[in-house]
Amino acid sequence: LKGREYATQNSHLPRRDFLPINMDTACGSKPPQSKKVCVIGAGMAGLAAALELRREGHDVTVLEQSGDIGGQWLYDPRTDADDALGVAAPVKVHSSIYASLRLISPRQTTGFTDFPFCPKSGRDDRRFPGHREVHLYLKDFCDAFGLMEAVRLNTRVLRAAMTPARKWAVRSMDLGLGERDGANGKGLDAYVDEVFDAVVVATGHYSQPRLPIIKGMEAWRGRQMHSHSYRVPEPFCGEVVVVVGCGDSGRDIAMEIRGVAKEVYMVAGSMEAVTPGLSKVLAKHSANLHLRLEVRTLHYTSGP
Repeated sequence: LKGREYATQNSHLPRRDFLPINMDTACGSKPPQSKKVCVIGAGMAGLAAALELRREGHDVTVLEQSGDIGGQWLYDPRTDADDALGVAAPVKVHSSIYASLRLISPRQTTGFTDFPFCPKSGRDDRRFPGHREVHLYLKDFCDAFGLMEAVRLNTRVLRAAMTPARKWAVRSMDLGLGERDGANGKGLDAYVDEVFDAVVVATGHYSQPRLPIIKGMEAWRGRQMHSHSYRVPEPFCGEVVVVVGCGDSGRDIAMEIRGVAKEVYMVAGSMEAVTPGLSKVLAKHSANLHLRLEVRTLHYTSGP
């Protein structure tokens, strides 16, 4: 019954005030105790986890290996030049963002529910902003909720293991101290051992490249690189380039390289990957942008 109807039909009953009930207390259980929690990674997921844990009263420490928060959204112009395919694990450069990257979802649906991603005066106010604006938004998020006091930058986690007491032993390294001690001889004072009640792993899954299996790939002497190591199109000026994959990154990179390369061949696994929009782009730039299905073998030729 609605409140007014209830009051009318039950006016003979003594009035009682309705108070909120704490279910933990009502059921006889103890209120939750504060835990010491380690969050590994200060990207979007790590920051969100840190905020919610702090709201619940937990003691949170965020360990971030880079010199700033942001995770993948912290643009790094450097690449793994010695391992452009990213065969070795882990990669040396964390970010996979290229210089021209923009959001593919509108800012209205990208931000946190309790911290809208609103345009700011003097900044990138586009509905689909570039990566720098996303990074600035995450810094604003940290400032708004005072998260930076819980973040430890330039700190790489080396090990996290369960102890016999059901705690987490976490060993981290201060990269600043390690660099000062020399590349091949990091002093013991660069390492920090701590014990936590819980660990949240928020290191992401877009850093380590996943490579296709193509016959002849290992023996091919031409230049090969994963999109993880792509930043700008200029190094491909005048070249014939094959872009394997027609996903978001593949389309972005192919279109950007097309502006400087002699020819660009996009390779799709099947026609299902070729959207109507991509078909229009291929037709518009057919002079030097082409589509092929699958890559089965790589052959190196020294001719033009």
